[in-house]
Amino acid sequence: MGDGVPHRRAEAVRGMRADGSSAADNAGPTGPADNAGPVGPSGLLDVLNVASVVLDAEGRIALWSPQAEELFGYSAQEALGRYAARVMVHERHIDLVVKLFADVMATGQSWAGAFPVRHKDGTTTLVEFRNMRLTDDRGEVYALGLAADRTTVRRLERDLALSTRMVAQSPTGLAVLDTDLRYVSVNAALERINGVPAAEHLGRTVREVLPLLAADALEAAARQVLRTGESLVDRVAAGRTPADPQRDHTWSVSLYRLEDARGTVLGVAASVRDVTDRHQAAVEAETARRRLALVADASARIGTTLDLERTARELAEVAVPELADVAAVDMLDAVVAGRRTSLGPAEPAVIRALAVRAADEPDALRAADQPGEVASYAPDRLVTECVRSGRPVMLAQVTEADLAHIAGSPEAAALLARAGVHSYLAVPLIARGEVLGALDLKRTRNRFPFSQDDLLLARELASRAAVQIDNARWYQNARNTALTLQRSLLPSHPPVTGGLEVASRYQPAGATTEVGGDWFDVIPLPDGKTALVVGDVMGSGIDAAATMGRLRTATTTLASLDLDPAVLLEHLDRITQGLNHSIATCVYAVHDPRSGTCRIANAGHLPPVRVRPGRPPELLELPTGVPLGVGGVAFSTTDVDFAPGDQLVLYTDGLVETRTHSLDERLEALLALLDDPARPLEELCDLLLESLHHPDNQDDVALLVARALVTE
Repeated sequence: MGDGVPHRRAEAVRGMRADGSSAADNAGPTGPADNAGPVGPSGLLDVLNVASVVLDAEGRIALWSPQAEELFGYSAQEALGRYAARVMVHERHIDLVVKLFADVMATGQSWAGAFPVRHKDGTTTLVEFRNMRLTDDRGEVYALGLAADRTTVRRLERDLALSTRMVAQSPTGLAVLDTDLRYVSVNAALERINGVPAAEHLGRTVREVLPLLAADALEAAARQVLRTGESLVDRVAAGRTPADPQRDHTWSVSLYRLEDARGTVLGVAASVRDVTDRHQAAVEAETARRRLALVADASARIGTTLDLERTARELAEVAVPELADVAAVDMLDAVVAGRRTSLGPAEPAVIRALAVRAADEPDALRAADQPGEVASYAPDRLVTECVRSGRPVMLAQVTEADLAHIAGSPEAAALLARAGVHSYLAVPLIARGEVLGALDLKRTRNRFPFSQDDLLLARELASRAAVQIDNARWYQNARNTALTLQRSLLPSHPPVTGGLEVASRYQPAGATTEVGGDWFDVIPLPDGKTALVVGDVMGSGIDAAATMGRLRTATTTLASLDLDPAVLLEHLDRITQGLNHSIATCVYAVHDPRSGTCRIANAGHLPPVRVRPGRPPELLELPTGVPLGVGGVAFSTTDVDFAPGDQLVLYTDGLVETRTHSLDERLEALLALLDDPARPLEELCDLLLESLHHPDNQDDVALLVARALVTE
C-alpha cells in the first residue's frame, strides 16, 4: 500500500453518513439548521476522549484520529493501511473480530460492546466500541468504529446515575438555572416546596414561577454568582409559595456556578431548604433575649432618683424605640397630690402628663400633652378606660375612628393620623393596689402591630416602674411638706434693722434630696442691737425641720434676755441634748452699733467672713467650739470690730462643701467673690448662690449677709 492509498480512501469516505446518505444532503446554506451560528463545544466528549477509526471493506485502516493514537498507542503513520485486527487485537481474538466485522459489513447492523484491545506497549485495555457501516456516494462500504476507554465510560455512567438518584431522592430542593436565570431542571423536593410541577418551572424565571416571593434580592445574588463564580451559602429568602399561600415561609438558599470541563459557564445551581421553623425559633429566641435585656435595662435605668418627673422620663426612654415609637407617662392629678381617687363610668379623668418620648415623630409629639400639663380626659378616651378599670387597653390595628378615642382633640387626632399611628397600647401603672396612671404606647415606624408578647412586656415594665414612681411620689409629697414646714419656720425680716442692712437666702437641696435643718434669724435686741444667727441641724426631713424650728424658737427666747453669745450657746447646747440626740452647729453674733463691734460665739460652725472697704475679705479666726448637743465643753465669745460699711457673711456648709474640692479651695472661692464691699446685698446673695451652690447639691443652704450702716 503506497502513501497515496490512505489519501484516496480519505477522499472516498469524505461526506459519508451511517445511513448511507451524503452529509451534504441535509446541510443548509448557512450551517446548522436553526441558523443559530456556532456554539462552544461541550466538555463531555473531551472527558470521554472518543477515538474514531475507519476501515475499508477489507478491514484495513483508512482513517485514524489523534484520539486513536492516544488510546491505542500507534501513530497514524504506523496504523494507516494496515489490517486493524493485526494492529489492535490479540491473536486469540482475531477470528471473533473478523466475524463481527463481516457481520457489520454484510448486514449494515451496528455492533456495540466492550472488547479487549492490544496497546502498542503490549498491555491490554478494555475499550467500549460503537461500530457501524458507512456507504459513500460511489456505493463503497466502510466501517466506522468509535471507541473510548471503558473505565472512563463506566465512571461517567456511575457519576451520572449517582447524580440522577441524588437529585431525584434529595429532600433538599435542587434547581439548575441557565445564564438567563431561567429554570432548566428542578427535582421533586423543589416541586413540593414551591407547589408548582417541574414542567411549569422550565424556561421561566423565579419571579414568574413564584410571584409572591421577594425575588429581586435572590436574582441579584444569582447574577453575582454567575459574574464572580463565588458561591453564596445560606442566603435567607422569605415569602409565600403556591404550596402554602396563606403563610410566610423562610428558606435557606445556596447558590454556586456550574461550569463544564472547559470552564464554560452553564448557569447556576441552587439548593433550597425550608427553615421556617428554625428561623421562627431563632426569631423568638432573639426576641426573648431582647425582652430580657430590656427588662434588665429598665431595672437599672428606672428609679435612679426619687424625682417623680425624672422617673417617669426614664420609663418613657426605656420604652422607645424598643417597644414603641411614641411613649407617654401620665398620672392621675389627685394621685400626684397624694389623694386616693376612683372614677365612675361617666366620670372624666384629670390627668397630669409627666413624660413623653418619640423616635423622631414631631407630629406625634405635638399631639401629646406636654410634661407638666393637666388635662381632663373624657370618659370615652382609652387612657381613661385604662386608669378607671386598672386593665390594659390594646388596639392591634388602629382605625381612623379609633384615633378620636386616643387623641385629646380632633387636631391631635389629625396629627396622629399624619404620623401614621397604626397600633395602640395603654397599660395601667399600679403600685400597692392603687392605680397611679398609665403608660401610653403607639407604633408608627414599627410596621408590626402590638402583640400579646408586647402586652406582657409592657405590663412588666409598667409594674416595675410603678413602684419607683410611687416611691418618688410619696417622697416628693413628704419633701414638699418638710419644705413647707421649713419655710414657715424661717423668719421674714425687714431689709434694715437697728444699725444693719440685711439680706438672706434659703436654698433647698436638690430635688432628690430631703429638706435639711438649715436656718437663719435676725433678732432685734434692746438698745439698738441686733442678733444674727445661722445654724444647721444634722440630718434631713421633717424631723430635722422640726428640730430646727424648736432651736430657732429657743434662740429667739434666749436672745431677748440679752445674754452673752457664749452663755446663750451653752443654754442651746443643753436644750439640744434633750431633742432626741440631735446635733447642730450654730454661729451667734450680736452687733452693737454704738460700740461698732460684733460679739460672736461659734458652736462647731464654719467661720464667718468679714468684708471691710479697702481691705481683702477675711475668715474670722474664732474658737470653733463643739456642735450643740455634744455637751461638756464651754463656749467663748470673741469681740471683732465692725465699723460702718463693713459686712458680715454667715452661711451653712451647703454653700461651700462639695465632693470634688477641698474645703480650703471652696473657702478661697468664697473670698474671691467678696471683692466689692459696695455691691448691693441682694445682688451679692444671688451671686454667691449662683456661683457656689450647684442645683444637684445634696445639702441645703442658709445665707445671711449684714452691712453696718452709719448711725446718727
